[in-house]
Amino acid sequence: MTRAIYAGTFDPLTNGHFDVIQRASKLFDEVFLAIGRNTKKQPMFPLAERFEMASEVVKGLDNVIVTTFEGLLVNYAKKMGVRVLVRGLRMYSDFEYEFQMALTNRKLAPDIESVFLMPNEDYSYVSSSTVRELINVRGDYSSFVPGSVKEHVENKYI
Repeated sequence: MTRAIYAGTFDPLTNGHFDVIQRASKLFDEVFLAIGRNTKKQPMFPLAERFEMASEVVKGLDNVIVTTFEGLLVNYAKKMGVRVLVRGLRMYSDFEYEFQMALTNRKLAPDIESVFLMPNEDYSYVSSSTVRELINVRGDYSSFVPGSVKEHVENKYI
């Protein structure tokens, strides 16, 4: 059984994230959607809410399991017995950061591989930070997030 982890803060989860999740679910027997607690970031949504939103979004994908983690991703992967990390690449600008992280992870855990997936080009410019900005200024973010995320945001902020 091939298992993978797709990790991020998912604050909030976007259509681009969901596209990568769907792609990964077709490639791997089991995918852990691992929502991280990043001490460098001040999330708009607490970890429990991000977990709830992600769980709603992936409800129809039977081989996707939503989890949370804290600390180094490679340590979490080892703990879970996973040897593949899925990373999304939206634009060329993501490549430098993701390349650096993949090489760092390889140095820390040589038995864990990074696999890069590109979302559909319709979502290549969408980021969680853009969605958060639109939410804050009451802009129309509805085409950037799954419907259940939009409902969650509307219930909380509107």
